[in-house]
Amino acid sequence: MAEKNGILLESGTNELEIVEFEVNGSKYGINVIKVKEIIQPTPVIPIPHSHQYIKGIIQLRGEVLPVIDMRQVLGSAPIEKNTQEKYIVSEFNQQKVVFHVDNVSMIHRVSWDQIEKPSDMYQSQHTKVIGVIKRSDEMLLLLDFESIILEINPETGINVGMVKKLGPRERSEKKLVVAEDSPLLRQLLSDTLKEAGYDQAEFFENGRDALSYLESLTADGSEIKEHVQLVITDIEMPQMDGHHLTRRIKEGQQLKHLPVVIFSSLITDDLKHKGNKVGADDQISKPEINQLIQSIDRLIL
Repeated sequence: MAEKNGILLESGTNELEIVEFEVNGSKYGINVIKVKEIIQPTPVIPIPHSHQYIKGIIQLRGEVLPVIDMRQVLGSAPIEKNTQEKYIVSEFNQQKVVFHVDNVSMIHRVSWDQIEKPSDMYQSQHTKVIGVIKRSDEMLLLLDFESIILEINPETGINVGMVKKLGPRERSEKKLVVAEDSPLLRQLLSDTLKEAGYDQAEFFENGRDALSYLESLTADGSEIKEHVQLVITDIEMPQMDGHHLTRRIKEGQQLKHLPVVIFSSLITDDLKHKGNKVGADDQISKPEINQLIQSIDRLIL
């Protein structure tokens, strides 16, 4: 599905396509890149004592996949079965899951700079909404699917213990810039980088703010590596995504020698060509934090 859409064959355009779905009358979105297929609901086998979000499991082409009830995730009351219900079969973070939604309506092509971050009034470290798309007559909410999976199974997240297995770490004077929109993942990354010896990391919640900061450091003509030695970026972020950020860094006269590591749930063998095309020095799939640390060590130590 994903590779058939022309936009997804391009890199660094700062655009994406979103599958719109509904839950309890509200409209939400998921990046097309995460969607393998959309199918009609099939019978679910309940799993005793499973997480409240898990409806059960299904078998799909020989694979056993968990089904996540998005009504439970979003705090909506269950309803009687309706004819428009759909299963969104997704793959990210190196795993496949199925999201049960009320309906799937259409696909939108949007620019990341059209996506606003949630208001501070309703944003928290555990929010499930990471972006808001304002349309002429409605709003479309982008959900943090990685944090939903992490809430169900914390073992799928970034684990500081994985870094400890790398052995004792010396403190490093190297300074990092990190672009990551999820408050929860920013905190996990901060804790993990400190454990790995990198305690001088500046965090930004989108690529636009990270780029503005980097450009400001060289406004006086100084070399960027006097101030920052490496950039870590997610891909999906409001305002400016990680592919576009990487391209802007690599095309910038003052920034082009700065190493960039893309750290994202969207890193797969099929999609790595997008990061290669914009000049990323390395691409690591979440939550492989030990591989991220080893990549940082290799690029700047």
